[in-house]
Parts: sequence; structure tokens; C-alpha cells
Amino acid sequence: MSPRPPRSPRVEETSAGGLVLDRTGDQIKAALIARHDRRGRLIWSFPKGHVEAGESAEEAAIREVREETGIESTVLAPLGTIDFWFMADDTRIHKTVHHFILNAHGGELSDEDREVIEVAWVPLDDVATKLAYSDERKLMVKVHDVLAGLTDL
Repeated sequence: MSPRPPRSPRVEETSAGGLVLDRTGDQIKAALIARHDRRGRLIWSFPKGHVEAGESAEEAAIREVREETGIESTVLAPLGTIDFWFMADDTRIHKTVHHFILNAHGGELSDEDREVIEVAWVPLDDVATKLAYSDERKLMVKVHDVLAGLTDL
């Protein structure tokens, strides 16, 4: 019997971000970001990033939205949590991403963040078809129900 290869080291990562909405016009729009994936393809997703030490998931979501889109926002409600595994440099990474619905209240849409290739306001009803990740598309099914349940709209 041959010896088992050693297991790859495992790392836990936590991120936060979400669906930031502009509800000021006739049509609700969401800010999405585009990055290049490992194959060089342009992929659209929600703005999100690592939760820093001492920061709540909500605070990280607000900060990441600001850094990646230029938009100032506040959290309206949780949208859902996604977790998945991937490999990077022989390390198994378990990533948990907390998503929120956020309300835009200031700033200007900008792709100044070095990790972001493009940003865009997308009509809410078109967001799911633009998103690259199936887990984020699945979260979109809940958006209208979550918004309908909010009393401060």
C-alpha cells in the first residue's frame, strides 16, 4: 500500500458584501463590479471582500462597497450567506461570504479600486442574468421578498 499524500493546509476566510441598490429613480438599480477571473474572462459579481480584525460583517460590507464601487451605503437587511471551497497555492480555502442588501445614499460610481476592472448600475430585474456566480444568482431569488418585508422603505 502506498503512503497517502500529505493533506493540503486548510485556511478559513470570511468576506462580506452584497447588493447595493439605488432606489432614487423610476427603476431600482444595483451596483455590480467586474473583475478578470483566473482565465482572464471578465466576470460580474456583487462587491465584497475580507472582513478585517475587529470589524463586523455589516461594517465590512459597507467598507467593501465603498472601496470597490465608490458608493456610500447602509445595510438594509441580510440577504444570505454562501460558503465554498477552493484551492490556491496548494492550500485548501474554506470561504464564507455574508451578503447584505444595502441602500446607496452617496458617492459616485467609480472603478478606482485596483482589483475592479469595471463597475455599472444594472436594472434590478437584469442583475441575475449578469452575475457570473450561480450562488449569487440564487440569492437574487430572495431580493424582492426581503425588500417587501422591510418597513423603512
